[in-house]
Amino acid sequence: MFDRAVVVSALGAEVAALEEVLLGLSESEVVLPTRCAPWDVAALSVHTVGSLRQVAVALDGEEPGVSAPLVSAAGYYVPEVRFSPAVNRARVEGALERAARRSDAAEPGRVLRGSWEALAVRLPGEPEGRRIVTRHGDPMLVTDYLVTRVVELVLHGVDLADALGREPWTAGAALDVVRAVLFGSVEPGELARVLPDGAGAGGASLVAVRAVTGRSDSEVDRAALEAAGVTFLALG
Repeated sequence: MFDRAVVVSALGAEVAALEEVLLGLSESEVVLPTRCAPWDVAALSVHTVGSLRQVAVALDGEEPGVSAPLVSAAGYYVPEVRFSPAVNRARVEGALERAARRSDAAEPGRVLRGSWEALAVRLPGEPEGRRIVTRHGDPMLVTDYLVTRVVELVLHGVDLADALGREPWTAGAALDVVRAVLFGSVEPGELARVLPDGAGAGGASLVAVRAVTGRSDSEVDRAALEAAGVTFLALG
């Protein structure tokens, strides 16, 4: 169970860090390739900013019925319809089209700022038990959906940092949220046994997050990690 205040604070910190980066991008930087091919930095930025804008879209929609089984933050990343070839194609092509229409390199940063300013004002008025339906049809608690937005910003923030040749800017609080999703049920000692390079003094490190989300050159023993309780996410 995630604490709404903690998640919102983490999301705000990650947004602030990403906004600073996006507002400072040059035209030569936004055309750099990323690991999320065929997206360049511009398209990946547009996609990442769009993931935050989906919160407002969900809040504007109808609430699911009280009998609808809720999807957890980790359950949001199961390989079902949301990662089908058709959905992935629409996701990829949509980001490419929006990036091509940008007015300048910093536009995604300005959109991110506006989206977060509106959301930060709106969220305090949403009750703890508020439910939404995601664009993929998942009934979720708002808090759990916000957790997935932290995951999106952190992981794609790493992708953008790597593409730009920079150190990741991920804020500690946001990394804590991602660690809770991926490694929440793993004993630190067990993690150190099955993923020695990814266990820091406080548990799983950014190295571990990279390793289990396909953002590292290191080979991992998925079966051993799953047996230890690591959650692997299906990422589009």
